[in-house]
Amino acid sequence: MSEKVLLVDDEKEFLEVMSERMKARGMEVTTAESADQAMSILEKKSFDAIVMDFQMPGMDGMEALKTIKNKKPELQIILLTGYATVEKTVEAMKVGATDFLEKPADLEALAEKIKKAKTEKMLIVEKQTEEKIKDILQRHGG
Repeated sequence: MSEKVLLVDDEKEFLEVMSERMKARGMEVTTAESADQAMSILEKKSFDAIVMDFQMPGMDGMEALKTIKNKKPELQIILLTGYATVEKTVEAMKVGATDFLEKPADLEALAEKIKKAKTEKMLIVEKQTEEKIKDILQRHGG
């Protein structure tokens, strides 16, 4: 099954090139040109991984990361940046970023991180489901 990826970046050209290259690798790619646009897409669709630019006008990657993780903690978010600093990376990881990649993103490395993110999400969802089942059984004396 192909990985479902939401690609978020304010650079239209980058979005087009990356999404074409990712689709060529068999991924199902949806694009958004802003964090706000990504938020509205996330209300309607589910993804295995979100690949998001860290530096965007309006809501930046860190703000978007916090908002998404609050609503859907199982989502795996890989941040892309042209200016990675150790502080930013550490802060993003603490907030819940799955990974961090510097631009220009190496597609091979990104594809690997997306596959890993999909597996991680599946494990989290499985665990959440098990906990829900246990909870239901406890409440109903199962």
